[in-house]
Amino acid sequence: MTYIVLELQDLVLASLLVLINGALSLAFRLRLERQYLIAAARMIVQLLLIGLVLTWLFDQVSALWTGLAALAMVLFAGREIAARQERPLAGLWRYGLGTGCMLLAATAITILALTTTLRPDPWYHPRYALPLLGMVLGNTMTGISLGLQSLSSGLWRARAGVEAQLALGATRGEATRPIAREALRAALMPIVNAMAATGLVALPGMMTGQILAGVEPVEAVKYQLLIMFLIAGGTGLGAVAAVLGGVRRLTDDRHRLRLDRLLPAEEEG
Repeated sequence: MTYIVLELQDLVLASLLVLINGALSLAFRLRLERQYLIAAARMIVQLLLIGLVLTWLFDQVSALWTGLAALAMVLFAGREIAARQERPLAGLWRYGLGTGCMLLAATAITILALTTTLRPDPWYHPRYALPLLGMVLGNTMTGISLGLQSLSSGLWRARAGVEAQLALGATRGEATRPIAREALRAALMPIVNAMAATGLVALPGMMTGQILAGVEPVEAVKYQLLIMFLIAGGTGLGAVAAVLGGVRRLTDDRHRLRLDRLLPAEEEG
């Protein structure tokens, strides 16, 4: 069975749906039409560029170039994590904590899958490594972002209670444990919901793409299960590392709360 080739006019026809959304925004005065058009334009440019880059990388099959491409993906994802924080960490920690945890989690999970489950030859082949890393990275980024956002905002709101516990002799781990627990729940809930809804409610993108490309549904299901397990592992590992790292950064060895290490929220100036 051959896959269906999309022509330019097919994409133009589908893009009219974005214009319809822009018209609805104008009709209801949502003021989102500009964002719709900019986001759509960015998406088109970015996907066209990444298509050209991947075509070149697939021809090279180089460990060096695959590694550099993976590093670029991690760095851009780290920037997204930093930009999504209402009260980000000050200094290099704003960018470094989320990026480092994501690099650890997503890279470890991707290498594990490439060397033990998929086993392409060579194992770093960009046709397998980069799409796999992208799927794990995107979800890990979301988990880390939500975890750090929940942690910083939770500590800010409950700062009086946390400082009171510390003054009464509680360790920083004891005083911050409920907030860290809620931060981890916030980080992991999206992947939990995704796993619960996959199948009966939604057919994931990878599985749908494989079926449209002619792969047997049962084989597509196997790959989708593998991806979901990898995403869950990467999200969990990254979120735990980021939240625990955030707790360490926002307290010190003398068991004091250090919210001075947070930048103020934008609305506070």
